[in-house]
Amino acid sequence: MWRELFKDIKRRGLDLSHVRLGIMDGLPGLEKVFLEEFTSAKVQRCQVHVARNILAKVPKKLKKTIADEVRSISYASSKKHAVTFFNDFKKTWEQELPSAVKCLENSLHSCLAYLQFPEEEWVRLRTTNVIERVNKEFKRRTKPMEIVAGERSCYTLLAFVCLKMEIHWRSKPIGKVPTRQYSVGFCNCLKINANF
Repeated sequence: MWRELFKDIKRRGLDLSHVRLGIMDGLPGLEKVFLEEFTSAKVQRCQVHVARNILAKVPKKLKKTIADEVRSISYASSKKHAVTFFNDFKKTWEQELPSAVKCLENSLHSCLAYLQFPEEEWVRLRTTNVIERVNKEFKRRTKPMEIVAGERSCYTLLAFVCLKMEIHWRSKPIGKVPTRQYSVGFCNCLKINANF
């Protein structure tokens, strides 16, 4: 399914050189296909999803402590600092919380991919929040509608929602970045009709 979606996007004219990063929530099949179809791109794992996965393996009494330590790794000022914080985390918790440490260790490389981009963009590249926000807006706009004048009308409405959100995002510059987008966010709640 994902491979067909990516192939369709490419058939419709996506310039592969513009896709440099895929922001994803950890679906291994999606990440694998994305890297095969966009060979020059990298994957950024959503840090919110990773943190939730780690905290699910931690007893309640340690959740705040672990969350703070994971946050210090995620918000480190450089990859070197992040790796140092992770090594300290591993040394401290490996005996007591081996599954939480392993979960973070398995995702660490893809959680820090955003550090290869300009610092002023980091806030938008760490998570899938932007695409999840789009999906919530789709749901908010379509759920109260009892009937729609056909599938095409629904797609027109959703396209309008996307354009409105993009205009809003573009009005908030993030430094000296070209206006074209070069990251692609995917999460497992995203639904796309490839014929749209």
